[in-house]
Amino acid sequence: MDKNNKKSEALLYHSKPQPGKIQVLPTKKYATQRDLSLAYSPGVAEPCLEIAKDVNDVYKYTTKGNLVAVISNGTAVLGLGDIGPEASKPVMEGKGLLFKIFAGIDVFDIEVDTKNVEEFIQTVKNIAPTFGGINLEDIKAPESFEIERRLVDELNIPVMHDDQHGTAIISSAALLNALELAGKKAEDMKMVVSGAGSAALACADLYILLGVKLENILMFNSKGLLTKDNPSLSPLQQKYAKDSAQMTLAEALVGADIFLGLSSGDIMSPEMLLTMANNPIVFAMANPTPEIDYNLAVATRKDVIMATGRSDFPNQVNNVLGFPYIFRGALDVRATKINEAMKMAAVRALAALAKENVPEQVNIAYGVTKLTFGREYIIPSPFDPRLITVVAPAVAKAAMDSGVALNPITDWNEYEESLLERLGNDNKMVRLITNRAKRDPKRIVFAEADHLDVLKAAQIVYEEGIGFPILLGDKEVIQELKEEIGFVADVAIIDTKIAEEEDRRNRFANSYWKTRQRRGISLLDAQKLMRERNYFAAMMVNEGEADALVSGHSRSYPSVVKPMLQLIDKAPGVSIVATTNMMMTARGPMFLSDTAININPSADDLAKIAIMTANTARMFGIEPVIAMVSFSNFGSSTNEGAAKVREAVAYLHKNHPDLIVDGEIQADFALNQEMLEKKFPFSKLAGKKVNTLIFPNLESANITYKLLKELNNVESIGPIMLGMGKPVHIFQLGASVEEMVNMAAIAVIDAQEKEKNN
Repeated sequence: MDKNNKKSEALLYHSKPQPGKIQVLPTKKYATQRDLSLAYSPGVAEPCLEIAKDVNDVYKYTTKGNLVAVISNGTAVLGLGDIGPEASKPVMEGKGLLFKIFAGIDVFDIEVDTKNVEEFIQTVKNIAPTFGGINLEDIKAPESFEIERRLVDELNIPVMHDDQHGTAIISSAALLNALELAGKKAEDMKMVVSGAGSAALACADLYILLGVKLENILMFNSKGLLTKDNPSLSPLQQKYAKDSAQMTLAEALVGADIFLGLSSGDIMSPEMLLTMANNPIVFAMANPTPEIDYNLAVATRKDVIMATGRSDFPNQVNNVLGFPYIFRGALDVRATKINEAMKMAAVRALAALAKENVPEQVNIAYGVTKLTFGREYIIPSPFDPRLITVVAPAVAKAAMDSGVALNPITDWNEYEESLLERLGNDNKMVRLITNRAKRDPKRIVFAEADHLDVLKAAQIVYEEGIGFPILLGDKEVIQELKEEIGFVADVAIIDTKIAEEEDRRNRFANSYWKTRQRRGISLLDAQKLMRERNYFAAMMVNEGEADALVSGHSRSYPSVVKPMLQLIDKAPGVSIVATTNMMMTARGPMFLSDTAININPSADDLAKIAIMTANTARMFGIEPVIAMVSFSNFGSSTNEGAAKVREAVAYLHKNHPDLIVDGEIQADFALNQEMLEKKFPFSKLAGKKVNTLIFPNLESANITYKLLKELNNVESIGPIMLGMGKPVHIFQLGASVEEMVNMAAIAVIDAQEKEKNN
């Protein structure tokens, strides 16, 4: 996509279907007059009076304890500079979104129209009673230092300028582990810093707390080494100024152990890297172009331990590893500030987490057999689901130990459970799926590419690196639509009906005829079918000319699935084909089966569907906990439909005892742990969080997933085909662009798995 189209896409994302990225939603019932009388007058007077008697009750009766202000004056927005408070608002809303999806923290973004330090401080102090914490953002140095210092001292809620401390905390964790791998001690290190802004200064300050000596740090700005004879340096920069002659960055790097880059791209040459000490630690964090390219650095020196700010290289220093969980821990103990002890607790928690066994979800995301602590894994991945339960408690404990916690935690197991519940609010699985697909993209046939939305999906798949689209359809229409949407990439376009494809059509027809000639298909029939795009697309996958196939946007599901079932064999050992939908619910990913194929499956079919769904869940790093749902509970009905579910469960208990599955059970009991444990404590599901539902028939499964999707705005990925020998996946009629992109990523992952297992 060219620059103009990227701009258009970004503007459309922010403006439609409604402007902005965040909203306020009620947390209490409001349907009746009674509800409203409690929410507002006269009922609201009661909590007001309680808070008036004891101001701390504001945390009991309002959202203050889970509400953070993201505040900026727009003077240092990303790499855009001083663009003003209104122009900073999209960034502040984006920060609010990250707080919510990673840690369940609510945010109001506040844009303050002043560059005066005193006015800014007073404004924040005046509105502080609303909030449980303050996240300062995109405020230019050196004013940002004074603003943060004053607000930390003068407010009794957590305050942090993430631009400074976020990078410092994450990179400090990386430094601890890098030093261990290098076999070096912090106090012996010679460090060179390129950049003297707020982030670089905060990093250096925290590295000193880790043991790096001030006298061993050489810091450069755009004009050269910071020296004491430079009157333009701020007081904080003066701390790192040297009483020495000027030198170049290349001269400073000779024999250096650590390079910290927070400046500009490509300023370190391979020759400069070669002059550094053994096992050099290089944190090149300029974005989007690091001070030295990762691949160039590791090709230059095999012993380099390197981190960047980029997600496409190992060891990404990403602030999202820190700020959501630091504020989470601080809010949960009502800390009066975020002090050095809390920051160091986050550093050490992150460093320790990188040494633990990595969850399968993270391995899957990175497309590796097993990530292990080493030069390419010195800090955790943002995909790691343990971050909230590791970093937040560490910060909370540090707040308690350092005496700034007003509401200490007494039951840490209960606290961890509450943190795990918050994970359901996040849509990490979609990012995990996309990231995994991008690790090894495959050739995907889009069988309806002459439809605008399908082509848009193919464009995103190509530009995001998810896969390599092969566009099937009317060639002229596709080329016109490509021009319309700015899809300039030279990708394969195949028109199945034109003369140029006759040889391939005949070749596919012959292959198909040979497999079906004893089942009523003539060669002429096969030749006619190959003019139909879905038959042609299926043969492309069968014949190895494509790795995966997606179709179904413009036609009914049965009409699209028919050629797939006719042309493509089932997977080895499989006797039934089914589908599952992965629903991104508030409680986390849920698998619902069978949503598209088997109208009234038998008990044997249900058992097989459950096993295939379980295998699919494991493919995404999720251990399945399966409820076989019905309208009855454990024999409460003798109805034939309930009986077949019981029979399927009995089979699974006998033949797959390690599978966590039970039923027949009603959906509410399956999903409500408290109800289940109280009424049916004997169930294998008791005390467990169900993440997979197997329905007794197609009607119930299909209706349920579509109701969830439309009424609760739950994102759905699927129907995902189960049991096919080739990666073939079919959209529901009228699927959105986003749904098609997600299904394409699933198709790529399916192709990766089948390639691995062959």
